[in-house]
Amino acid sequence: MRKKLVILLTILSIFLLSACGTQNDNDGDKASENKKTANLYEQIKEKGEITIGTEGTYAPFTYHDENDKLTGFDIEIAREVFKRLDIEPKFIEAKWDGMIAGLDAKRYDMVANEVAIRPDRLEKYDMSDPYIVSKAVLVVHEDNDEIKSLEDLKGKKVGQSLDSNYRKIAEDHGATNTVVEGFNQAIDLLVSGRIDGTINDSLSYLDLKKQRPDLPVKTVYEEENATSNGFLFRKGSDELVEAVNGALADMKEDGTYLKISEKWFGTDVSK
Repeated sequence: MRKKLVILLTILSIFLLSACGTQNDNDGDKASENKKTANLYEQIKEKGEITIGTEGTYAPFTYHDENDKLTGFDIEIAREVFKRLDIEPKFIEAKWDGMIAGLDAKRYDMVANEVAIRPDRLEKYDMSDPYIVSKAVLVVHEDNDEIKSLEDLKGKKVGQSLDSNYRKIAEDHGATNTVVEGFNQAIDLLVSGRIDGTINDSLSYLDLKKQRPDLPVKTVYEEENATSNGFLFRKGSDELVEAVNGALADMKEDGTYLKISEKWFGTDVSK
């Protein structure tokens, strides 16, 4: 009789433990499911922080000042956007050629680095409304009289970042590319005669000449149509993009955007 009672109690204990385990598993599954169903913007709002990939070496858009503080036009625009959304921005610096891969790998939630809005990017990523427009310029050594237009790049060497919009322009015109980490490195190669030219943003070139007026370089071409640039997000970030676009629109409406734009460029760079 005692043996039967022991067996019965053992079976009952196993049943109770199994039921508890199933309930815990169900609770865990539900928590995981709820976390998955919360969109990225809701997750960021709950955390109170957004991670942002940026270069940190691309003046005047994202760079370090004389006090080694991360600053620049893109940095200031992003900070103002998320101040309005009551979210703390945390910037993570990365080289341009690995920056978009870092977004894919979820190292950060978005990229703020004057990213050109292109059809091929929009197929794979979400992008904000444009917050700056700019034109590409072709830069050569001041002694170079051979290159006067993009057509003259055929057979020449340029220095461009691997995933740069400007690399494609140069290669489409027959140039051979030397991969660089950024505009400053391209300029150094150009001055030393290791490349024949580089294409970059006109505003970045103007800032370069302002900071280093003695550089022996010049522009020989400026594109006719301006390129629009925006913040870059992983596909499916609809709610986050909508919130960012709303903040950008409010900044333009109340004059904050113009104030920041004139601080960095002396004009409205949204047009």
